[in-house]
Amino acid sequence: MEKELSQAMEMRPGNDAAASSFAQPGRKEVHVISTSRLTKAFDTLVAVNDLHLEVLRGDVFGFLGPNGSGKTTTIRMLLGLIRPTAGNISLFGLDNATHLAEILPRVGAIVETPVFYPYLSGVDNLRIVAAASGMQLGRANQARIDEVLELVDLSARGGDAYRKYSLGMKQRLAIGAALLTDPELILLDLLMPKMDGITAVREIKRVAPSVQIIILTSYFEDDQIFSVIKAGALSYLLKDTRSQELVAAVRAAARGESVLHPQVAARILREMQQPSQVPLNDLTPRELEVIARIAHGRSNHEIALELVISEPTVRTHVANILSKLHLTDRTQAAIYALQQKLVPLKEALDKEEEMI
Repeated sequence: MEKELSQAMEMRPGNDAAASSFAQPGRKEVHVISTSRLTKAFDTLVAVNDLHLEVLRGDVFGFLGPNGSGKTTTIRMLLGLIRPTAGNISLFGLDNATHLAEILPRVGAIVETPVFYPYLSGVDNLRIVAAASGMQLGRANQARIDEVLELVDLSARGGDAYRKYSLGMKQRLAIGAALLTDPELILLDLLMPKMDGITAVREIKRVAPSVQIIILTSYFEDDQIFSVIKAGALSYLLKDTRSQELVAAVRAAARGESVLHPQVAARILREMQQPSQVPLNDLTPRELEVIARIAHGRSNHEIALELVISEPTVRTHVANILSKLHLTDRTQAAIYALQQKLVPLKEALDKEEEMI
């Protein structure tokens, strides 16, 4: 299944949104999205001005721009939710002004805040989406729902009422709804979950390890730089990076190559030249208890029972440990604890034997 959000985009003067365009040589160009001179005005306010956009099959594209730059308005026009003031839109080679009924079954979309029935479970909400989308009822339908819930990491909570979901879970269910019909094109207009960038990078790498992540930020404190790179970011750029340099970084990421802002590179070199320090003093007594149990191979559930705390609290402690020690996952934390002799190696091996 190929998913497209868009990639090649030319913005004319007058529209504040920004994007990058880079072609992949040797690939047959199949335009999934194409716009020509697309314009939308609300009275005297021009939200989108003379937009030319070309999106190829298999590409992924993200709109960059401040609030009010026309990102959501463009997506609404692509979906036929609002009519453009001028210009043309083509999806899959079909004019969306005359062939919208043929286009929409091939598209999955989320525009701004997703809405579901609060007292129904995640599974039942997806069943409603499936029925409204024309999916056949029966085992095949349920199998697809189960597959999507697993894909967005909600299998364990699919039976819970939607109103009990956290913001991140609600957004993951919305993404699942967009994926449900196995669409050819996906359009997502979502706010980032209320999580810091380091956690977001770690979650993205957990779900999709092969994805290359470029950090573009105004922060370049040491703890931010080292933590996010340890979490899995490939490149780290600051917001004063020129657009040409950003495009070059995206191309480099496609080749698996890292690009660092000069100030960031200088800080990393400085850190490497310093004698290694053991940041164990940065851990709280409770975090030391948690990392010791991680080294013993215990799960979050087992740690919660032993320390008489909740599993969400354990997850918070684990996240803090990984951030403070600049580690990527629990395996690295366990290795670190053994290296620092927080847990005797024999104890950890004995626990492993017990599990076997």
